[in-house]
Amino acid sequence: MKMNLVLALVASVAAAGLSAQAKPSPAVIAAVADKSRPEADTKRDADRKPELMLEFAGIKPGQTVADFLPGGGYFTRIFSKTVGSKGTVFAVINAPAPNATKPNPILAVAAEPGNGNIKVVEGNVGAINLPSKADVIWTSQNYHDLFLTRFKADIAVANRSIFYALKPGGYFIVLDHAAAAGAPLVQTANTIHRIDPALVRAQLEAAGFKYIGESKVLANPEDDHTKMVFDPTLRGHTDQFIYKFQRPKS
Repeated sequence: MKMNLVLALVASVAAAGLSAQAKPSPAVIAAVADKSRPEADTKRDADRKPELMLEFAGIKPGQTVADFLPGGGYFTRIFSKTVGSKGTVFAVINAPAPNATKPNPILAVAAEPGNGNIKVVEGNVGAINLPSKADVIWTSQNYHDLFLTRFKADIAVANRSIFYALKPGGYFIVLDHAAAAGAPLVQTANTIHRIDPALVRAQLEAAGFKYIGESKVLANPEDDHTKMVFDPTLRGHTDQFIYKFQRPKS
């Protein structure tokens, strides 16, 4: 009986250790605390929890990180400061449309003082081609965008291009707004900007990725998954999943 109790205790401790969130590294803490970050970004930290996100992703000084569809550069700036002068951050965006009237905002982020390690990569996000292979490729709240009608991406091609843009053993991190299980893919992406997490995992495993695990730091059980992510009653507090995948080392 005593031996059974000891074994149960050991198992409980082990399980707790696996589920516990690792403490952010000094490099990540310093990057988030960097005084050059705009106030508009720092005001979002409480909701986005960047220290925990980067620690889960395993981003370290000296690495090459690709921010896939970086938006306004919230995470791009933090990646830049985390990888430091010996690292590189690729901001991966679609080439501008011929009728575009405004430059992509990430261009201004890359031009900011101290962000010389940010390199904007313009092309077809449905089949990315990086100047060099990455240790980590990250996409935040944008995987579902590959299913937007305006992108017309072939998801199998897109995911294989991400797979080969990574170094063997490198990681792909997908953070997105959760849709209800079984929600219609294209319709859901285009109308409420969500995606069923199970579909993401299935698609990436089909592309050759190994599923490593998930973080529930941004989970919200109060979200019923039916509202548009920009709904003012929910914006910034959607139920979000964070999955970690690896390109096998061989």
